[in-house]
Amino acid sequence: MNDDIRPTGAQVLAKAKIGTQPDTLSPQAEARLLEFTASELFAKTFREGMDMVEQTAAYLDGPGRHDSKKLGRNEALIYASQSMRLTTRLMQVASWLLVQRALKEGEMTGAEARAEKYRLVPETIDDETNKPLNKYAHALPALLLELLAKSESLYERIVRLDRSLYGSIAAQTGNTVADQISRLEAAFGRM
Repeated sequence: MNDDIRPTGAQVLAKAKIGTQPDTLSPQAEARLLEFTASELFAKTFREGMDMVEQTAAYLDGPGRHDSKKLGRNEALIYASQSMRLTTRLMQVASWLLVQRALKEGEMTGAEARAEKYRLVPETIDDETNKPLNKYAHALPALLLELLAKSESLYERIVRLDRSLYGSIAAQTGNTVADQISRLEAAFGRM
């Protein structure tokens, strides 16, 4: 039997804690997080985010389906990609808000909430990515466009809150969901 058992890469990384956040936060940082989650600003932002999730789901599952059936082929593809962008953005917002609520309720520590997997990545949407939307925006339902604009504003505010509360924790892999959506939109835009 071989006594020379080598650890796996994951075991080595876990032992060395390479690329991870500290297990604890300073008392000041922990207090700041708890102060924020107990604030009226958080309560208002939480309600706004969850209301927007509900409003978007109600639209996309109801009138949005009817609206999308009236669109031409290209407009329907843009509608689909934009509704996917909208739901992805709102899922990220809801996830962030729920982590903060878990922190507030003592179900999670500040160090756990600070984990890189909970960080929001600023969206990078360039003119090329938005070209299909800009070209067909006039044909898309007004409520979808309104929800897109409101969700973008909310997302940007929460990214700023995230950076303010948790510092700039750079995501090593980027926002893969957003990257994939951008690639899909680029592909459909070339049709």
